[in-house]
Amino acid sequence: MREFRFSSNVFSVPSGDAFVRRCRLAEQLGYDTMFAADHLGAPAPFPVLVAAAAATERLRVGTLVLNVPFWNPALLAREIATTDLLTGGRLEVGLGAGHMKWEFDAAGLPFAPFGVRAGQLDRMIGELGRWFRTDDTKPLPGGAPPVPVQKQGFGGYGPPLIVGGTGDRVLRIAAEHADIVSVAGAYQVKGADPGTFRLASATETDERVAFARTHAGPRAERIEWHALIQRVVETGDRHAAAKQVAVDTGGAMTVEQALESPFLLFGTVEEMAAQLLRQRDRYGFTYLTVHDPYLESFAPVMAALRP
Repeated sequence: MREFRFSSNVFSVPSGDAFVRRCRLAEQLGYDTMFAADHLGAPAPFPVLVAAAAATERLRVGTLVLNVPFWNPALLAREIATTDLLTGGRLEVGLGAGHMKWEFDAAGLPFAPFGVRAGQLDRMIGELGRWFRTDDTKPLPGGAPPVPVQKQGFGGYGPPLIVGGTGDRVLRIAAEHADIVSVAGAYQVKGADPGTFRLASATETDERVAFARTHAGPRAERIEWHALIQRVVETGDRHAAAKQVAVDTGGAMTVEQALESPFLLFGTVEEMAAQLLRQRDRYGFTYLTVHDPYLESFAPVMAALRP
Protein backbone atom coordinates (compact mmCIF):
# COMPACT_ATOMS: atom_id res chain seq x y z
CA MET A 1 0.00 0.00 0.00
CA ARG A 2 1.38 3.40 -0.97
CA GLU A 3 1.94 6.12 1.57
CA PHE A 4 -0.28 9.16 1.26
CA ARG A 5 0.66 12.25 -0.70
CA PHE A 6 -1.18 15.51 -0.11
CA SER A 7 -1.73 18.54 -2.28
CA SER A 8 -3.67 21.77 -2.61
CA ASN A 9 -4.64 23.86 -5.58
CA VAL A 10 -4.43 27.53 -6.50
CA PHE A 11 -7.66 29.48 -6.78
CA SER A 12 -6.20 32.97 -7.13
CA VAL A 13 -3.03 35.03 -6.98
CA PRO A 14 -3.92 38.23 -5.09
CA SER A 15 -0.31 39.45 -5.31
CA GLY A 16 3.12 38.01 -5.89
CA ASP A 17 4.12 38.36 -2.24
CA ALA A 18 0.87 36.81 -1.00
CA PHE A 19 1.30 33.87 -3.34
CA VAL A 20 4.87 33.26 -2.17
CA ARG A 21 3.67 33.25 1.45
CA ARG A 22 0.90 30.79 0.60
CA CYS A 23 3.28 28.38 -1.12
CA ARG A 24 5.75 28.54 1.75
CA LEU A 25 2.94 27.90 4.22
CA ALA A 26 1.87 24.84 2.23
CA GLU A 27 5.41 23.52 2.35
CA GLN A 28 5.72 24.21 6.09
CA LEU A 29 2.43 22.40 6.75
CA GLY A 30 3.78 19.33 4.97
CA TYR A 31 1.99 19.39 1.62
CA ASP A 32 3.73 17.57 -1.19
CA THR A 33 2.34 19.35 -4.25
CA MET A 34 0.76 22.62 -5.30
CA PHE A 35 -1.60 22.35 -8.27
CA ALA A 36 -2.92 24.95 -10.68
CA ALA A 37 -6.14 24.53 -12.65
CA ASP A 38 -6.73 25.58 -16.25
CA HIS A 39 -9.90 27.69 -16.13
CA LEU A 40 -10.74 31.11 -17.45
CA GLY A 41 -11.00 33.32 -14.42
CA ALA A 42 -8.07 31.56 -12.76
CA PRO A 43 -4.38 32.46 -13.14
CA ALA A 44 -2.44 31.07 -16.10
CA PRO A 45 -1.12 27.72 -14.87
CA PHE A 46 2.50 27.57 -15.98
CA PRO A 47 3.71 30.92 -14.56
CA VAL A 48 1.98 29.98 -11.29
CA LEU A 49 3.85 26.67 -11.14
CA VAL A 50 7.24 28.21 -11.87
CA ALA A 51 6.64 30.83 -9.16
CA ALA A 52 5.50 28.19 -6.65
CA ALA A 53 8.61 26.08 -7.20
CA ALA A 54 10.89 29.13 -6.99
CA ALA A 55 9.32 30.11 -3.65
CA THR A 56 9.85 26.69 -2.06
CA GLU A 57 12.54 24.07 -1.64
CA ARG A 58 10.86 20.69 -2.15
CA LEU A 59 7.24 21.39 -3.13
CA ARG A 60 6.24 19.64 -6.34
CA VAL A 61 3.93 21.47 -8.72
CA GLY A 62 1.40 20.38 -11.30
CA THR A 63 -1.69 21.01 -13.38
CA LEU A 64 -5.02 19.62 -12.23
CA VAL A 65 -5.94 19.53 -15.00
CA LEU A 66 -5.14 21.21 -18.31
CA ASN A 67 -8.09 21.63 -20.64
CA VAL A 68 -6.64 19.83 -23.66
CA PRO A 69 -8.92 21.41 -26.31
CA PHE A 70 -7.45 24.80 -25.33
CA TRP A 71 -3.97 23.75 -26.41
CA ASN A 72 -1.85 23.13 -29.48
CA PRO A 73 0.45 20.10 -28.99
CA ALA A 74 3.69 21.80 -30.06
CA LEU A 75 3.06 24.85 -27.90
CA LEU A 76 1.96 22.78 -24.91
CA ALA A 77 5.06 20.59 -25.23
CA ARG A 78 7.18 23.74 -25.07
CA GLU A 79 5.34 24.95 -21.95
CA ILE A 80 5.68 21.62 -20.18
CA ALA A 81 9.35 21.09 -21.02
CA THR A 82 10.31 24.64 -20.06
CA THR A 83 8.38 24.43 -16.79
CA ASP A 84 9.98 21.09 -15.90
CA LEU A 85 13.40 22.62 -16.55
CA LEU A 86 12.73 25.76 -14.52
CA THR A 87 11.29 23.82 -11.58
CA GLY A 88 14.20 21.40 -11.44
CA GLY A 89 12.11 18.39 -12.43
CA ARG A 90 9.29 18.96 -9.94
CA LEU A 91 6.42 19.08 -12.46
CA GLU A 92 3.42 16.76 -12.74
CA VAL A 93 1.22 17.15 -15.82
CA GLY A 94 -2.52 16.66 -15.45
CA LEU A 95 -4.63 16.50 -18.61
CA GLY A 96 -8.40 16.43 -19.06
CA ALA A 97 -10.98 16.73 -21.81
CA GLY A 98 -12.61 19.95 -20.57
CA HIS A 99 -16.19 20.21 -19.36
CA MET A 100 -17.24 23.85 -18.82
CA LYS A 101 -19.06 25.00 -21.95
CA TRP A 102 -19.09 28.64 -20.87
CA GLU A 103 -15.28 28.70 -20.97
CA PHE A 104 -15.22 27.57 -24.57
CA ASP A 105 -17.86 30.14 -25.43
CA ALA A 106 -15.95 32.93 -23.68
CA ALA A 107 -12.71 31.94 -25.43
CA GLY A 108 -14.40 31.73 -28.83
CA LEU A 109 -13.62 28.04 -29.15
CA PRO A 110 -16.01 25.32 -30.34
CA PHE A 111 -17.41 23.07 -27.62
CA ALA A 112 -17.20 19.72 -29.36
CA PRO A 113 -19.15 16.63 -28.23
CA PHE A 114 -17.50 14.75 -25.40
CA GLY A 115 -16.33 11.91 -27.62
CA VAL A 116 -14.45 14.37 -29.82
CA ARG A 117 -12.82 16.01 -26.80
CA ALA A 118 -11.84 12.62 -25.38
CA GLY A 119 -10.22 11.82 -28.72
CA GLN A 120 -8.29 15.08 -28.53
CA LEU A 121 -7.03 14.08 -25.10
CA ASP A 122 -5.87 10.68 -26.34
CA ARG A 123 -4.06 12.19 -29.33
CA MET A 124 -2.48 14.90 -27.21
CA ILE A 125 -0.78 12.37 -24.95
CA GLY A 126 0.83 10.67 -27.92
CA GLU A 127 1.83 13.92 -29.60
CA LEU A 128 3.41 15.29 -26.43
CA GLY A 129 5.43 12.11 -26.07
CA ARG A 130 6.73 12.56 -29.61
CA TRP A 131 7.71 16.18 -28.94
CA PHE A 132 9.57 15.13 -25.80
CA ARG A 133 11.64 12.49 -27.56
CA THR A 134 15.16 13.51 -28.58
CA ASP A 135 16.30 10.39 -30.41
CA ASP A 136 14.22 10.90 -33.54
CA THR A 137 13.22 14.58 -33.39
CA LYS A 138 14.72 16.72 -36.12
CA PRO A 139 16.10 20.09 -34.99
CA LEU A 140 13.82 23.00 -35.80
CA PRO A 141 15.07 25.96 -37.85
CA GLY A 142 15.01 28.07 -34.68
CA GLY A 143 17.04 25.57 -32.65
CA ALA A 144 16.48 22.47 -30.57
CA PRO A 145 13.20 22.49 -28.59
CA PRO A 146 13.47 22.06 -24.80
CA VAL A 147 12.94 18.60 -23.38
CA PRO A 148 11.75 17.70 -19.86
CA VAL A 149 14.15 16.85 -17.06
CA GLN A 150 11.98 13.94 -15.87
CA LYS A 151 11.68 10.72 -17.83
CA GLN A 152 8.66 8.97 -16.38
CA GLY A 153 5.39 9.80 -18.12
CA PHE A 154 4.56 10.00 -21.80
CA GLY A 155 6.24 6.70 -22.56
CA GLY A 156 9.27 7.51 -20.43
CA TYR A 157 10.03 10.88 -22.04
CA GLY A 158 8.35 13.40 -19.76
CA PRO A 159 7.03 14.32 -16.30
CA PRO A 160 4.54 12.09 -14.48
CA LEU A 161 1.20 12.12 -16.29
CA ILE A 162 -2.11 12.60 -14.50
CA VAL A 163 -5.34 11.97 -16.38
CA GLY A 164 -8.57 12.92 -14.66
CA GLY A 165 -12.19 12.19 -15.44
CA THR A 166 -15.30 10.18 -14.66
CA GLY A 167 -16.62 8.82 -17.95
CA ASP A 168 -15.68 5.56 -19.63
CA ARG A 169 -13.66 7.08 -22.47
CA VAL A 170 -11.44 9.25 -20.30
CA LEU A 171 -10.90 6.53 -17.70
CA ARG A 172 -9.86 4.11 -20.46
CA ILE A 173 -7.30 6.66 -21.63
CA ALA A 174 -6.12 7.18 -18.06
CA ALA A 175 -5.85 3.43 -17.47
CA GLU A 176 -3.74 3.02 -20.61
CA HIS A 177 -1.38 5.98 -20.26
CA ALA A 178 -1.42 7.73 -16.87
CA ASP A 179 1.03 7.38 -14.01
CA ILE A 180 -1.62 8.93 -11.76
CA VAL A 181 -5.33 8.32 -12.35
CA SER A 182 -7.64 10.95 -10.89
CA VAL A 183 -11.17 9.61 -10.50
CA ALA A 184 -13.04 12.90 -10.67
CA GLY A 185 -16.36 11.62 -9.38
CA ALA A 186 -18.36 14.38 -11.05
CA TYR A 187 -21.53 13.60 -12.99
CA GLN A 188 -23.44 15.99 -15.19
CA VAL A 189 -26.86 16.63 -13.67
CA LYS A 190 -29.46 15.43 -16.14
CA GLY A 191 -31.51 18.23 -17.65
CA ALA A 192 -29.27 20.95 -16.23
CA ASP A 193 -26.95 23.30 -18.12
CA PRO A 194 -23.61 21.78 -19.22
CA GLY A 195 -21.14 22.04 -16.36
CA THR A 196 -23.73 21.46 -13.61
CA PHE A 197 -22.40 18.52 -11.65
CA ARG A 198 -23.13 16.28 -8.71
CA LEU A 199 -20.58 14.20 -6.84
CA ALA A 200 -20.42 10.44 -7.15
CA SER A 201 -21.74 8.27 -4.39
CA ALA A 202 -19.55 5.69 -2.67
CA THR A 203 -21.08 2.93 -4.76
CA GLU A 204 -20.58 4.83 -8.01
CA THR A 205 -16.95 5.45 -7.04
CA ASP A 206 -16.47 1.72 -6.42
CA GLU A 207 -17.66 1.07 -9.95
CA ARG A 208 -15.52 3.80 -11.54
CA VAL A 209 -12.34 2.65 -9.80
CA ALA A 210 -13.05 -0.97 -10.71
CA PHE A 211 -13.65 0.07 -14.33
CA ALA A 212 -10.32 1.91 -14.51
CA ARG A 213 -8.45 -0.91 -12.79
CA THR A 214 -9.89 -3.48 -15.17
CA HIS A 215 -8.77 -1.49 -18.19
CA ALA A 216 -5.35 -0.84 -16.67
CA GLY A 217 -4.72 -4.56 -16.31
CA PRO A 218 -1.25 -5.28 -14.87
CA ARG A 219 -0.53 -1.52 -14.83
CA ALA A 220 -3.12 -0.99 -12.09
CA GLU A 221 -0.70 -1.80 -9.26
CA ARG A 222 1.83 0.74 -10.56
CA ILE A 223 -0.73 3.54 -10.85
CA GLU A 224 -1.12 6.16 -8.13
CA TRP A 225 -4.82 6.77 -7.49
CA HIS A 226 -5.93 10.35 -6.86
CA ALA A 227 -9.05 12.05 -5.52
CA LEU A 228 -9.97 15.73 -5.24
CA ILE A 229 -11.78 16.41 -1.95
CA GLN A 230 -14.33 19.12 -2.55
CA ARG A 231 -15.10 20.11 1.04
CA VAL A 232 -13.37 19.73 4.42
CA VAL A 233 -15.43 20.53 7.51
CA GLU A 234 -14.02 19.98 10.98
CA THR A 235 -17.06 19.38 13.17
CA GLY A 236 -18.40 17.29 15.99
CA ASP A 237 -21.65 16.79 14.04
CA ARG A 238 -21.02 15.01 10.73
CA HIS A 239 -24.73 14.66 10.07
CA ALA A 240 -25.30 18.43 10.21
CA ALA A 241 -22.43 19.04 7.79
CA ALA A 242 -23.81 16.45 5.38
CA LYS A 243 -27.27 17.97 5.67
CA GLN A 244 -25.81 21.31 4.62
CA VAL A 245 -24.32 19.69 1.52
CA ALA A 246 -27.73 18.27 0.65
CA VAL A 247 -29.20 21.76 0.96
CA ASP A 248 -26.37 23.39 -1.02
CA THR A 249 -26.75 20.91 -3.88
CA GLY A 250 -30.51 21.34 -4.10
CA GLY A 251 -31.09 17.70 -3.27
CA ALA A 252 -28.66 16.35 -5.90
CA MET A 253 -27.06 14.47 -2.98
CA THR A 254 -28.87 12.99 -0.02
CA VAL A 255 -27.51 13.30 3.50
CA GLU A 256 -26.53 9.63 3.42
CA GLN A 257 -24.71 10.00 0.11
CA ALA A 258 -22.84 13.04 1.39
CA LEU A 259 -21.74 11.16 4.49
CA GLU A 260 -20.39 8.29 2.40
CA SER A 261 -18.89 10.25 -0.52
CA PRO A 262 -15.10 9.93 -0.83
CA PHE A 263 -15.01 13.49 -2.18
CA LEU A 264 -16.37 15.11 1.00
CA LEU A 265 -14.72 15.11 4.41
CA PHE A 266 -16.57 15.88 7.65
CA GLY A 267 -15.91 15.25 11.32
CA THR A 268 -13.24 15.57 13.96
CA VAL A 269 -9.61 15.28 12.91
CA GLU A 270 -9.63 11.68 14.09
CA GLU A 271 -12.84 10.88 12.19
CA MET A 272 -11.56 12.43 8.99
CA ALA A 273 -8.23 10.60 9.22
CA ALA A 274 -10.06 7.32 9.83
CA GLN A 275 -12.31 7.99 6.82
CA LEU A 276 -9.31 8.53 4.54
CA LEU A 277 -7.67 5.32 5.76
CA ARG A 278 -10.86 3.39 4.99
CA GLN A 279 -11.00 4.97 1.54
CA ARG A 280 -7.40 4.02 0.86
CA ASP A 281 -8.31 0.41 1.58
CA ARG A 282 -11.55 0.59 -0.41
CA TYR A 283 -10.55 2.62 -3.48
CA GLY A 284 -6.78 2.87 -3.37
CA PHE A 285 -6.82 6.68 -3.09
CA THR A 286 -3.43 7.73 -1.73
CA TYR A 287 -2.91 11.05 -3.52
CA LEU A 288 -5.36 13.57 -2.08
CA THR A 289 -5.97 17.19 -3.06
CA VAL A 290 -7.96 19.74 -1.10
CA HIS A 291 -9.09 23.12 -2.35
CA ASP A 292 -7.05 26.14 -1.29
CA PRO A 293 -9.54 27.42 1.33
CA TYR A 294 -8.99 24.18 3.28
CA LEU A 295 -5.19 24.35 3.22
CA GLU A 296 -4.85 25.05 6.94
CA SER A 297 -7.89 23.21 8.27
CA PHE A 298 -6.82 19.98 6.54
CA ALA A 299 -3.26 20.14 7.89
CA PRO A 300 -4.01 18.36 11.21
CA VAL A 301 -5.67 15.50 9.29
CA MET A 302 -2.65 15.26 7.06
CA ALA A 303 -0.35 15.17 10.08
CA ALA A 304 -2.42 12.39 11.64
CA LEU A 305 -1.90 10.24 8.54
CA ARG A 306 1.85 10.71 8.28
CA PRO A 307 3.95 7.68 9.29
